[in-house]
Amino acid sequence: MTGSGIFFLLLTQPMYNLLIVCYHALSAIGIADLGWAIIALTVVVKLVLMPFTAKSIKAQKAMQALQPHLDEIKEKYKDKKEEQAKAMMAVYKEHNINPASSCLPLLIQMPILIALYNVLRRSVNDSESLAMLYTFIPAPEVINHIFLGIIDLGVRSIPLAIIAGIIQYVQAKMLEAKRPPSSLGKKEGAKDESMAAAMTKSMTYTMPIVTVIFGASLPGGVMLYWLVSNLVSVLQQFVLFRTPKETPAA
Repeated sequence: MTGSGIFFLLLTQPMYNLLIVCYHALSAIGIADLGWAIIALTVVVKLVLMPFTAKSIKAQKAMQALQPHLDEIKEKYKDKKEEQAKAMMAVYKEHNINPASSCLPLLIQMPILIALYNVLRRSVNDSESLAMLYTFIPAPEVINHIFLGIIDLGVRSIPLAIIAGIIQYVQAKMLEAKRPPSSLGKKEGAKDESMAAAMTKSMTYTMPIVTVIFGASLPGGVMLYWLVSNLVSVLQQFVLFRTPKETPAA
């Protein structure tokens, strides 16, 4: 697991050290549990990524709020497809919305997930893992891998994979976007919207399945991270989506 590559230096090693810092902090208050350390790590990562995820969620919410106005444009220019496309793209430009932005959080999360897998694919306190510690972080004497006294996070956990898949579905369903009419699909600017809608709808059903299938073969600690990360995203989306939607003026 040790190495000197860019990915190792920028993600894997910092991820391991942050995990150990979280474990030390929780152990100091009597919670010596790798699972809670992973949860704390997840919250820290989500806080760091919050500017990106919040922007993406707000863009998705804005798209949903604009939908009635877009429907009016479609009706108004139903026999003038060129003008219809221009009017719709003008609305997106006016409100500074990029339909493809909803995919950004997932793209950012994947390298982090791989880094955490590199950290948890073997015992986090064996000699090779401890060699990744920065000099100013003390090595733990022992790390409790058993989360809540029942789940060994060092081996695969099918229950965690299934729960993570369910939460993945809920999150994707909340962000599902509509695809523009096929008549607009080839218009300038409409391609981004069509692609984003198709990708989002596809991920709504495929990502939960992929999460369960591949997650069932990954260490339980990785799936705990993914589960908590998606749960935090669901809560973020719920908070941002629950405010009344306002339809922009034409």
